[in-house]
Amino acid sequence: MDAAHLTGLLEHLDIRDEDALECAGLLASKPSPGVSDAITAMEHRLGTFPSEGIPSAGQSEAEWIEAFLRFAPTVHEYHVGLGINAGTSWASLADLGLQLRVNRRVHGRFGLDTWGWMTLHMAGNMFRLGRLQFHLVRSNGSESPTSSTAASGWELGVHIPEDGSLSPGVVDQAFAEARTFFAQHFPDKPVTEATCDSWMLDPYLAEHLPAGNIASFARRFTVSHCTDAPADAVYFTFRQRGLEGLEALPRKTSLQRVVLERIDDGGSWQLGHGRLAL
Repeated sequence: MDAAHLTGLLEHLDIRDEDALECAGLLASKPSPGVSDAITAMEHRLGTFPSEGIPSAGQSEAEWIEAFLRFAPTVHEYHVGLGINAGTSWASLADLGLQLRVNRRVHGRFGLDTWGWMTLHMAGNMFRLGRLQFHLVRSNGSESPTSSTAASGWELGVHIPEDGSLSPGVVDQAFAEARTFFAQHFPDKPVTEATCDSWMLDPYLAEHLPAGNIASFARRFTVSHCTDAPADAVYFTFRQRGLEGLEALPRKTSLQRVVLERIDDGGSWQLGHGRLAL
């Protein structure tokens, strides 16, 4: 890859500063067998609408990063072939740059401990539309879908990138964009419902911070049940893995205080599983 194409790729994927230098180094030599195997696995899944990530075959984080860098242009070409705007395609794939920055914050180094998450983007069915990410997948029926969802066989998984506000207006705009986008580009896969599995949908959060944007977002969904996810709230609020050393974490915001005080009181954060009609 020549310098101009490399610079363009890193810009499209929103990879910056030290991460850009590290990524350029990965692409400076021939891919290892592990990288080639990862690319082959992604090739087999492109356009198949998977809902789960690719299991590792022993690749390191660096090998997965290199594989994503090499394969992202192929995914982009697939998107454009579907008539999807080039900007929307790159905005969707640019989660790679965000995840590299998150990894540096969490671990203080170059890497990608969320590489499994990024394999979903590389299947070509995850899109960043405004404030939210939407993942077009087959309905598995595990969350008691309505008859309309069961009939269509498709639904949208909703995910929440960390880089912006969840104010009602921008969320409304994202859902409106999603309704138009999927009807236009995937008319044979009609969706009438969206799902979200998140600690933000734990009813405890809306009860204790009822006036916030997170509570407003959560109230859009009907939560069918919750499952234990004791570390999720800590990870997404503080970008810390695990529940050790919580006494050293800041309690400056109301959200930080609620997250930590629940744990202090012996409680456990939950993953709320919700649905909404589009």
